Amino acid sequence: MREFPDDDACLEYLWRSRYSEDGKHADCPKCGREGVEFKQYATKQRRQTWTCTQCGHHVQPTAGTIFHGSSTSLHLWFYAVYLMTSTKCGLAAKHLERELGVTYKTAWRMLNKIRNELMEQGDDVKLSGEVEVDETYVGGKQRFQFGRPGRTSKKTPVLAMTERGGKVVAKVIPDASAKSLLPEIERHVEPGTQVYTDEWRGYASLHKLYPHRTVRHAHHEYVRGPVFTSTVEGFFGNVKNGIAGNYHGVSRRWLQGYLNEYAWRLNHRHDPRADFETLLLKAADR
Repeated sequence: MREFPDDDACLEYLWRSRYSEDGKHADCPKCGREGVEFKQYATKQRRQTWTCTQCGHHVQPTAGTIFHGSSTSLHLWFYAVYLMTSTKCGLAAKHLERELGVTYKTAWRMLNKIRNELMEQGDDVKLSGEVEVDETYVGGKQRFQFGRPGRTSKKTPVLAMTERGGKVVAKVIPDASAKSLLPEIERHVEPGTQVYTDEWRGYASLHKLYPHRTVRHAHHEYVRGPVFTSTVEGFFGNVKNGIAGNYHGVSRRWLQGYLNEYAWRLNHRHDPRADFETLLLKAADR
């Protein structure tokens, strides 16, 4: 509230972060002049623009960001980002609705955009060193079913890969077969990385791609020296407890966004900047 008391302060932050360090000079994308002076003229528009004094080109700081085209106040958007990063167990849309004084539909849309656009896990994330890989199923209880959930289950299969002491990547997958698991592992795990998994048959051919060691959960074995998957299982525990405690249920369609949220928190736990500042800079870079 001190740094961004109103919409003008939020817009000024986006202008300086995206275009102009000093707030007056920027490179014009239309006439191509570098360091040209820009001025902000008073208009009747709700979102103000900066105008190039050489060619008259208008620059809108919110263009290309999650704030573009939104009728919701920038001040409320920034506050939603702050609330999202200040909680460690998740933020429900009903809670955001009460905090901001907006409709549930607006609150849900804001959270959905933050999860899927600002917290998105890119395909360029690479893991190395020692990596634990495991799969789980997220969703309601499935009655009268034995073994692992099948194709007709209401549960959603999820794959997670965790670098010990580093980042985590979590993805919704079609099923737990090798056909679905191995391409995702190859996409995010560097060649030559030591990989640890359980004895699920979907990982049977993983030794052809990586140095691979297995912990045998079926034999009540959970750790054998450096061979364990406790780190990635701990991440799954955080996700499931967060969903059960805050959201109560998440459909397959939107589950990836919630995985993005929990993975983002873990991946930025050692960030020297505050989580709020990190996410704002991500919004300004889009």
